[in-house]
Amino acid sequence: MTATRNSARFSIGENAPRAAKIAALSLGVALFASACGGNPTPEGDGASPADGASSAAAASGLTCPESQGGAAPEPGEKGDPSAVPEAETTSESPLVLGSLLPTTGALAFLGPPEIAGVNLAAQEINEAGGVLGQDIEIIHRDSGDTTTDIATQSVTDLLSQDVSAIVGAASSGVSQTVINQITGDGVIQMSPANTSPDFTDWDDNGLYWRTAPSDVLQGRVLGNYIMACGAQTVGMIVLNDAYGTGLQASIKEAVESAGGQIVAEELFNEGDSQFSSQVDALVAAEPDAYVVISFDQANSIVPLMTGQGVDPNAMFFVDGNTADYSEDLDPGTLAGAQGTQPGSFAGDQFKEALAGIDDSLNVWNYAGESYDAVNLIALAADAAGSIDGAAIAAELEAASKEGTECFDYAGCVTLQRNGEDIDYQGISGPITFDENGDPTEAFIGIYEFDENNTPQPYRSEAGQL
Repeated sequence: MTATRNSARFSIGENAPRAAKIAALSLGVALFASACGGNPTPEGDGASPADGASSAAAASGLTCPESQGGAAPEPGEKGDPSAVPEAETTSESPLVLGSLLPTTGALAFLGPPEIAGVNLAAQEINEAGGVLGQDIEIIHRDSGDTTTDIATQSVTDLLSQDVSAIVGAASSGVSQTVINQITGDGVIQMSPANTSPDFTDWDDNGLYWRTAPSDVLQGRVLGNYIMACGAQTVGMIVLNDAYGTGLQASIKEAVESAGGQIVAEELFNEGDSQFSSQVDALVAAEPDAYVVISFDQANSIVPLMTGQGVDPNAMFFVDGNTADYSEDLDPGTLAGAQGTQPGSFAGDQFKEALAGIDDSLNVWNYAGESYDAVNLIALAADAAGSIDGAAIAAELEAASKEGTECFDYAGCVTLQRNGEDIDYQGISGPITFDENGDPTEAFIGIYEFDENNTPQPYRSEAGQL
């Protein structure tokens, strides 16, 4: 059965209409939602970083839509772990999940929140009695980045331990190196952060899934947002991998569809340490807006740009580099720059729960998507009555839509074991998988950098593919 879709969810207040909780840009430009895989975005206390309007109305000549703050929406109601009915079908072996998340390499900053999200979900699942009568087990392994062979070695190790699913990788480029190895072995791969459009049509035997939406959405949002700020010409410096070029294409399409022009597209490769020639060409094109599509290379790129007089108010970043630069750049270097980040703003309840797993966290990038991935795999295994990868995959789409809305494992598995169809509503958003394993609904946050070079919540957008 299909539930009426106006009940509480983690990203929408319980009694508030959708429009009151999610700021839709009524700018004459169609804005949609998005997500991807990149750097950590510390979330502020909900205060606007600017006085009403974006500080982009400064020397850059751009005037972006007004801030609508970053207060996190109310969570949906969780289930009672002590009231979960016993599983009618049990398994002799536990559900074993691997994680392939970065603890080294260019995306190592993403590892802690993602790993905490995985561990929090596993803890809650086991408190609710586990899956098929057994506590689930998690085996963590490093993904590294595309400059190493760590991911392949980690996957080989995980597959030797009979995992049913692997959560990761964060990097689209890394996932492309191991997706055939994982899915070819009959194991589910579910990434909390891959956003390359390449995965939508990948020949994966129905075993590749992701809780972060394709960058078709992130690029669309960012391109349209830049045009809504008043830019007519846009220049981009782009990481030359599946993530970077996918975003590049989506942003370009959005900008050109809105009547704008891309005047520079400068590429660099993972592992490069010199960016002067690309920055020189980008600045020489004199665009109204500058888009930096990178990971931690932004630490080197930004000083080169500001050194040539680029106004930070004309700079736009993506989830790969919308990060805390308070310890890396001089105060004020990025004040007024903006960036996008998938998922709804993390609420206090979720942050507190994550702190119980890792009290050193001060960023929450992809923690929600990682938490949602583990919950969905566990719910699908319960529905399938099996820990076989293919059997679990066959139940994932159904667990994400067209049922009674629920918000955590305890609540959802209680409904499921009582014979109800469920619609898991994630912390990261409603998810709603399609047949390709892509989320069809998603949220995106827009952040503005403050004087400390820390991105603060600015607006929240929602949309569909």
